Amino acid sequence: MTPPTSSAITLHINGEKRTLPVDHRTTLLDALREKLDLTGTKKGCDQGQCGACTVLLDGRRTVSCLQLAVAAEGREITTIEGMAEGDRLHPVQQAFLDLDGYQCGYCTPGQICSAVAVIEEHAAGWPSAVTDDVRPEAGPPPLTPEEIRERMSGNLCRCGAYVSIVEAVARAAAAGRATAAKAGEAVA
Repeated sequence: MTPPTSSAITLHINGEKRTLPVDHRTTLLDALREKLDLTGTKKGCDQGQCGACTVLLDGRRTVSCLQLAVAAEGREITTIEGMAEGDRLHPVQQAFLDLDGYQCGYCTPGQICSAVAVIEEHAAGWPSAVTDDVRPEAGPPPLTPEEIRERMSGNLCRCGAYVSIVEAVARAAAAGRATAAKAGEAVA
């Protein structure tokens, strides 16, 4: 008896459950774009090297061209379409818009998804390859342009909007810290 090569799966995408039939070899990227019409996630290299297809999987960034859709079943998936809250852009989206962190825009959805995760990873104290002091008690390193560039290095921009991208990530991270500080003051 030959095992089945396709099945119906349920994906939790942007806060919504979506059930769809997929071939077991279907990537998450292809399921999002071709089966669910979520075309914000872009297909770039299709080899996991450019980052254009970056989405958040349980809050962590992943290149969806290397992730099988069946392996994402039951996990929380956030695409660029799920970043904004109604008409209110996510702070990272707003910073990209304000600082021209895009040119052609093709890589922008992956850049934004990656930046959201970068900011969260940094706030949690995760070191990068350029972090000087990686001891947990040292806390998060300063989010310098060098740190941002290293942490965003898996996302390529063929137009070269890197200077604006780094500025946008820094601004969004600063806005997040300010919001957290205000929330802490309100609780105290």
